[in-house]
Amino acid sequence: MTVDGGQRTKWVYEGTGTPRPGSVRELPAPPPWRRFDGGPLVEPPQEDAGEAERRLGAVREQLPFSSSDEQVAVINAALYLRRPLLVTGRPGTGKSSLAYRIARELCLGRVLRWPITSRTTLKQGLYEYDAIGRVQAAAARQAVGSSHQQPVEPGVEDFLSLGPLGTALLPYEHPRVLLVDEMDKSDIDLPNDLLNVFEDGEFTIPELLRVRHTNAVVTVRTDDPHREAVVTNGVVRTRAFPIVVITSNGERNFPAPFLRRCLRLTLEEPTAEELAAMVEAHFPGAMRGQLRELIHNFRARSDQQGGLAADQLLNAVHLVTSGTWDATHVDQDETWQLLLDTLWRNLSD
Repeated sequence: MTVDGGQRTKWVYEGTGTPRPGSVRELPAPPPWRRFDGGPLVEPPQEDAGEAERRLGAVREQLPFSSSDEQVAVINAALYLRRPLLVTGRPGTGKSSLAYRIARELCLGRVLRWPITSRTTLKQGLYEYDAIGRVQAAAARQAVGSSHQQPVEPGVEDFLSLGPLGTALLPYEHPRVLLVDEMDKSDIDLPNDLLNVFEDGEFTIPELLRVRHTNAVVTVRTDDPHREAVVTNGVVRTRAFPIVVITSNGERNFPAPFLRRCLRLTLEEPTAEELAAMVEAHFPGAMRGQLRELIHNFRARSDQQGGLAADQLLNAVHLVTSGTWDATHVDQDETWQLLLDTLWRNLSD
């Protein structure tokens, strides 16, 4: 993006994948209709460098990942407008990895992941309540109680935990990153069910609402390991609307009201430079001539077969760099060529 005179606009998210501590503080105030006042503030999430490195590889200053200008512009627009980002594209183009890339560059801590299936409901994303477990616990306590001492009734909060969406909507100072993975696999009603939550930035937990007169402030488990949060009067209300990355492989269309609340981004095939950066991130120091030739062959095979996934390239690179094959003679090895046919099989087969 440029302004008058051709000067490039400085974005909060630059698309390099390199951590920039404090950069999220440069995020402008949201539009008036996207401001929320939840509180009190919840403790920031812990770092999850191991998961980010597993998905993205290590940060390499000498060969950083670089997103296209269009991609960076759309992502920043979603950040500035506090709107969900609907990311579409062929399988293997890095849609899910985008959420981890944003979280790592803006130093926003652990990514909350909500995998979608045909049986997924909105309530599962918000919270889960184990009513049967509570009844069983009450019965067990009643059985061991004596006639002289009334057993203590188990609290509802002991059997309730927030889901990934519910955890993302807690009142943090800075937004959490929420990955809603493969929305196109959902039940037909789920996109419409999300509209009010995305618009209002809050939700009610009826099980806590019913006990608010006797227990207005309760502590519940969250989707973060070993973390808890306080819920008051049965309502969870956000302060900084989360960075929601919704992925879709394009297997279905979404209703217009849902699309209206999202910004859409289509990921294209990775370029040779992006593939080289990805290989270098996962295999430091491995970018030799042999691997560059492998990337060239991979892109040619991908074009020929209508698209391959980036992890299919990483599988081949690992076999070459792990010493399984002599990297200097793979081009003349018939077994290796047959193995590539298996590793780089068309995704639609």
